[in-house]
Amino acid sequence: MVKSKYQPVLDLGQELNIQNGDVSEENGTLKIKGTAQTQYEKNVLWDKIKEIGGESPSDIVADIDVADTSIYHKHTVKSGESLSKIAKHYYGDPMKYKAIFEANTNILKNPDVIHPDQELVIPNI
Repeated sequence: MVKSKYQPVLDLGQELNIQNGDVSEENGTLKIKGTAQTQYEKNVLWDKIKEIGGESPSDIVADIDVADTSIYHKHTVKSGESLSKIAKHYYGDPMKYKAIFEANTNILKNPDVIHPDQELVIPNI
């Protein structure tokens, strides 16, 4: 019963390619664990859990590790994106584009020029 309630979380875990995943149900509580690639992916999973179960769900226990804590995420640039648009997506603040630019000076020379398919590091801030 509780597993079907949180099926969208399990589907998202598969979509994000969560590693070492394990799901079990015990006394009406769903227990999930696994390893997300980045902190951003872990946050996305938690957001989905809270969307379904509320701020402090009592029917799910999630133990999600992060494989790479040195960065927040990696982002592949899509057509029409800008650093400020990317910063708004990850940080909620378009002015934090400078942090993304600084983390990618090895491939970016100008914060106003990015190209589709470039893989950018989204730094922890």
